[in-house]
Amino acid sequence: MAGARSRDTLPQGRKLPNADLSQEQTTTVGPSAEELRYEDKLSMCSKLCYGIGGAPNQIANSAISFFLQIYLLDIALITPFHVSLVLFLGKAWGAAADPVACYLINKTKQTKIGQLMPWLLGCTPLIIVTYFLLWYFPFFISARVVWYLTFSCLFQALTTLFQVPYAALTMFLSADQKERDSATAYRMAFEVLGILVGATLQGKMVSSAHTSEHCSQHPTVDGVHSPILQGNSSSVPDLSNARQLYMTAAGVIGGMYFAGIVALYFGVKEKVDPYALKSDQKVPFFKGHKLALKYGPYVKLAAAFLLISTAVQVEQSNLVLFCTHATDLRNHFQILVLLILLSASMSIPFWQWFLNHFGKKSTACGISLMIPSSVMLVIFPIPVVAYVVAFVSGLSIAASLLLPWSMLPDVVDHFRVQNPHSTGHETIFYSSYVFFIKLSAGIGLGVSASSLELTGFKSGMCKQSSSVVIMLKILVGAVPSILILLGLFVLMFYPINEKSRKETKYALQMLRNHPSTASHPENEEITAL
Repeated sequence: MAGARSRDTLPQGRKLPNADLSQEQTTTVGPSAEELRYEDKLSMCSKLCYGIGGAPNQIANSAISFFLQIYLLDIALITPFHVSLVLFLGKAWGAAADPVACYLINKTKQTKIGQLMPWLLGCTPLIIVTYFLLWYFPFFISARVVWYLTFSCLFQALTTLFQVPYAALTMFLSADQKERDSATAYRMAFEVLGILVGATLQGKMVSSAHTSEHCSQHPTVDGVHSPILQGNSSSVPDLSNARQLYMTAAGVIGGMYFAGIVALYFGVKEKVDPYALKSDQKVPFFKGHKLALKYGPYVKLAAAFLLISTAVQVEQSNLVLFCTHATDLRNHFQILVLLILLSASMSIPFWQWFLNHFGKKSTACGISLMIPSSVMLVIFPIPVVAYVVAFVSGLSIAASLLLPWSMLPDVVDHFRVQNPHSTGHETIFYSSYVFFIKLSAGIGLGVSASSLELTGFKSGMCKQSSSVVIMLKILVGAVPSILILLGLFVLMFYPINEKSRKETKYALQMLRNHPSTASHPENEEITAL
């Protein structure tokens, strides 16, 4: 057959060999273009069910992000140092579970319901149990830290076993980039809505445990620990009620996982890799991770959003503490959290429209909105400013949530073009990304909690020292701003733009229609650009 024409050139100058794509060609391999478009089309019901399936995980993680730190400090009465251990080791354990999840999933054989769905079904009941026990207040005192550390690690590990196959499922819903982007937008809309529901529900149910009236019953006397810190529970009967509120909220949120898994099981169909060739073999586990870590577009994308994700995590985990101990916004924090998440959930369709019309890299400018808003909140901590800042921060958070999951499939497609005979790399890329996100978040949360310990934060106290107030301002204002600036700087060097995305889409379509054009794996080394 004739050599490929110049328009068949793949990204990075690679060409599809032995391809004659002339209009006169009458013999094709595989289904027609019309059939492919029909197969790739996702129904709105499938997209809705896919989005609903991931919402409970975000509801639970939202409650943890906003309230676990203040719960451990003010309700469970654990020292900031031990809180930092619980937060950091929990995230680190979840991060360590990512490569394990990837290895186990890759070893899983295809079943009638797919390769990924069995993991989603198996993890859900265990997640519900561990989430409830994470908020349970044990009556023994000596091993209380061990209790929370154990269930924090278990919950993070189990959610990893859920999140990795759920995220990777994007690649097996459709082979069409626009359909996957649309499914990702539905998913992110429901995940942001889940974050909103989690923070609102948790905040509504436990807000009475952190009100000014609660503090007036337990004043600080010359900086000396009140009976709260001495374990004299008989003198603080309202803490028992506060703990009961937290456990009730945990039971309600945990139960939402059932609705999510039902929607996934009955509404989403996992499809076989449409680009897989009969001779394909899965990338070996360790070799696959080595290739991912050496693959330029992936490294730049992951590094950028590691920094940005850490900034958002630090902002979220310290916002309630900032409103409670560094400003007079104690009675406003529930509305502020609600406004942030409502703004984020409502702006997801806007950012999806923006990235479709102006490109994904251009959409990253929306993340920078958090920088002036967080600084404004620190300088002018009054209700009017706080509400404006909360709305703008929600816009920024929405962009930071949507972009990486919309860009990651492009990286996977780009890798597939360079390595047409490799399979199983989807879970490697997704699990590696989740690993680094959790690890960086754990480090960020651990460092922020340790910073409070160094500045003299006292668990259970309603009035903290001036050094603690300054540290909270730094954690809410300066730290997120610096991390976002660094992340956006790294993202400038991300090589995949709209032009290369179209070239990749065309090249993949050629592989799908003309699998014989791909060179034999024995004659080709796997590329790591």
